[in-house]
Amino acid sequence: MAKTKPGKKDLDSYSIKGTNKVVRVGDCVLMRPSDSDKPPYVAKVDRIEADHRNNVKVRVQWYYRPEESVGGRRQFHGAKELFLSDHYDFQSAHTIEGKCIVHSFKNYTKLENVGPEDYFCRFDYKAATGGFTPDRVAVYCKCEMPYNPDDLMVQCEGCKDWFHPICMGMTIDEAKKLDPFLCSDCSSEDDAKRPLNSFHVEPKVELKRRKR
Repeated sequence: MAKTKPGKKDLDSYSIKGTNKVVRVGDCVLMRPSDSDKPPYVAKVDRIEADHRNNVKVRVQWYYRPEESVGGRRQFHGAKELFLSDHYDFQSAHTIEGKCIVHSFKNYTKLENVGPEDYFCRFDYKAATGGFTPDRVAVYCKCEMPYNPDDLMVQCEGCKDWFHPICMGMTIDEAKKLDPFLCSDCSSEDDAKRPLNSFHVEPKVELKRRKR
């Protein structure tokens, strides 16, 4: 742990004003933006400290929303998707509005009900360069796009690949009634195997870093 500056002390926890919620190091929190029209920022608490006047600050590691990153929001980004950045900051603890949970991508897809406090992360993001880790992810369907957990997909019983109903010329209701489902390649008894492709997630555009 980093050395505490003179006149400051590390705290184990912080109680959010007006609530019974307690924030500890490692928790994910919602932080009030300066613009009230914007959604709250999401961050992971790295450190909690108080000065000699008992003013509490938190050192946070920011999560970026897709629209805040280089390249912006893309078709495969989920509504609750976040990127864990390498951008750290000190903020007043008074700006913490509440707590939230940032799930792994795998765990998020297993949730039966997604609440307002549920988010997920599958990429690390370098704010200075716009780079992502991993920089490639598997793609699915005829459209060859990464998986968006907000979109319904159906699995082909033949090739075991996943498809968007709309890409197969079906409605969602029609797709739900199919059992089993065969994609156009398998249903036409085409045994040719498609190569395993991947999607490059780093856009080649001008870099910019979010300002707070």
